Amino acid sequence: MVLALYKMDVSPPCRSVFMVIEALNIPNVKLIELDLLQDEHLKEDFLKINPQHTIPTLVDEDFVVWDSHAIATYLINKYESHSPLYPADARKRALVDLRLHFDSSILYPALREVDEPLLFWNEPSLKPEGLAKIKVAYDFTEKFLSTSTWLAGDDVTVADICCVATISSLNDLLPIDAAVYPNIIAWIGRCSKYDWYKKGNEPGAIGYRQLVKEYLERGKQ
Repeated sequence: MVLALYKMDVSPPCRSVFMVIEALNIPNVKLIELDLLQDEHLKEDFLKINPQHTIPTLVDEDFVVWDSHAIATYLINKYESHSPLYPADARKRALVDLRLHFDSSILYPALREVDEPLLFWNEPSLKPEGLAKIKVAYDFTEKFLSTSTWLAGDDVTVADICCVATISSLNDLLPIDAAVYPNIIAWIGRCSKYDWYKKGNEPGAIGYRQLVKEYLERGKQ
């Protein structure tokens, strides 16, 4: 039975899962689009699968898992358990987990605070307090990258995949100043050279950028 992934292409968490699928060359994944802007995630058939009605949601036969980080690590453990993307060494894995929690507790909440009012609540502009939180998220990320090439050490890991999905869209809300955050800019450049980034992140990131632009222009009318 093929895997089924409920997703929305512009969603950064969904794009992180796309990148893991590309990195592991997982075949035959059935992609099911849910348009959150049309409340498709609140329909009864999806609520039976995921009562939290969040995307991405992965269905693997009789097993269902949601949260992009849980899905990403599940796929690595299932399809390539010795992958350097999620190292087995306890300390290395702990550092990867630390950065994954950074994404879920700092990076993505900063994005949600800014884009959710815009996309779902008809706010006409970006909230200054939300943009301030994005700056704080950039400050932390810049410091992490000042001591290593990648977010969790000297090798690319699933932490980079998940965080770059979020940061590449934070950049559309608050552009990253290369003079202030040179490490982040260089890191994104390194990520963008991988096929998993080009195939799994770029198309949806472009769609997200266009969506934000459209809603901002609508707010000016």
